[in-house]
Amino acid sequence: SVHALTFIVAAIGTLATAAAQQTGPSNPPDWSGQSGASGHPLMTAEAIRTAAADFRNCLERLWPEAARRGVSRESFINHTAWLTPDLRIMDLLDAQPEFVRPVWDYLDGLTAEPRVRMGQELLAKHRAVFDQVEQVYGVDRHILAAIWGVESRYGTMIGDRPVLRSTATLACIGRRQPFFREEFLAALEILHRGDVRPDHLKGSWAGAFGPTQFMPTSFKRYAVDFDGDGRRDVVDSLPDVFASTANNLKQDGWTSGQSWGYEVLLPAGFDYMLADRARQFTVREWEQMGLRRADGRPFPRPDDRAYVLLPAGAQGPAFLMLPNFAVIMKYNPAEAYALAIGHLADRLRGEGPILQPWPRHEPVLTREERRELQERLLRRGFDLGEADGRIGPRSRAAIRQFQASLGLIPDGFASVAILQRLRDH
Repeated sequence: SVHALTFIVAAIGTLATAAAQQTGPSNPPDWSGQSGASGHPLMTAEAIRTAAADFRNCLERLWPEAARRGVSRESFINHTAWLTPDLRIMDLLDAQPEFVRPVWDYLDGLTAEPRVRMGQELLAKHRAVFDQVEQVYGVDRHILAAIWGVESRYGTMIGDRPVLRSTATLACIGRRQPFFREEFLAALEILHRGDVRPDHLKGSWAGAFGPTQFMPTSFKRYAVDFDGDGRRDVVDSLPDVFASTANNLKQDGWTSGQSWGYEVLLPAGFDYMLADRARQFTVREWEQMGLRRADGRPFPRPDDRAYVLLPAGAQGPAFLMLPNFAVIMKYNPAEAYALAIGHLADRLRGEGPILQPWPRHEPVLTREERRELQERLLRRGFDLGEADGRIGPRSRAAIRQFQASLGLIPDGFASVAILQRLRDH
């Protein structure tokens, strides 16, 4: 509008500093100019260019919603006048790595000895804050420290893209605009209220920021001012970081005093059809079926309900997962991530590495091979949802049923051998 244009021209002098803050890394890689791999109509090169040309109009269309959330016109223009789209994000939004890292490589990297030592030193250094947070929220400090360690290597790798620019780009361009409009508006609210300094609101290309990587909408829902300075600063205030992360987990259902899970030894003749998230029994009932903790210690809470997880099939370690494991998965819905958080927490507590060996000789299926495996199972009538290349509980259940039909160990592991059997039959 003319009013907005006049305001912008008048504000040029005062916004020079903001401009430097919002443009992001000094020499970010340019957009490839290619259509996205998803094939979505909004990810074609032409659609991306058209949306980028309309970027300023798109932001202006979001102003009424920002106003409804209490953002002033002056604040809106101060924070958006110099925004330009970061089109490099379009390549990242549709990036589909051909190879998926095996779970053992992922865990090796995130729970390596240097990260364990660093976490233990920081737990000791910030003991007083962790004491307070644990007392108020009842969430295990080692889990909080593990999230800190996995998400940003204890705050040393939090990302350098301005969150407002990233979320504005994704709110106006590409295939996930409705989702990111909410994130952009929440980021505006954070800046308007002054919770985080504009030049410190930086993070990943998708807009996650701070040492434990809050999305702006998660910040709105869970962030707390634990140090009492009037700001919910999940970037520069460690008390606010730890308390907000604990509040997130508590509101998602964290059970105080309960672990995330245990590495277990399965008995001879174990029925692998029971290794399913839907087949939950009490720890005592699992013990009666012959399961034991791998380190030989007793289970501390026999009445907790749990299920068996075999992240690498019958050849790898087995785990008994408790409800708190599902809470970690609400923070990031990937089993490998939740396993890394739980295991790193155990290591920070002084426990040892995973005892059973991983099948490191086993080749890992590429994303395309995983999708092919799912498509072949779907064609055989197995109900596993969409063939998306991600092997979740429904895909594993279908693999188990297929393995059982062939008289194989039904461990649900998406192996090269199973894909070959599907091709051959």
